[in-house]
Amino acid sequence: MSWIYLVFAGLLEVVWAYSMKQSDGFTRLTPSILTIVAMIASFGLLALAMRTLPLGTAYTIWTGIGAVGAFILGIAFLDEQVSVTRIVAAGLIVAGLVLMKLSSGH
Repeated sequence: MSWIYLVFAGLLEVVWAYSMKQSDGFTRLTPSILTIVAMIASFGLLALAMRTLPLGTAYTIWTGIGAVGAFILGIAFLDEQVSVTRIVAAGLIVAGLVLMKLSSGH
């Protein structure tokens, strides 16, 4: 169950990062509220996952999902730059996440 909590926590990290961008520095109400709600939910689920998962594993997976997810949303919805270097960098993050999961023993 901890891994399910962790994956949803990571996905919510993507939601709050995107909403924070959309809030325009917390000057727009709806995205600002969504940012805060998603942050609280993400931290809560991360805390639940950390009950049984090691800190290093849980935190690395959480931030990795957030980083790669934000990267993908930025390209898909915010017209951010696509380059081979950025794609390779995201791929290396994903590879690191897979290795972290495989080495976690959980």
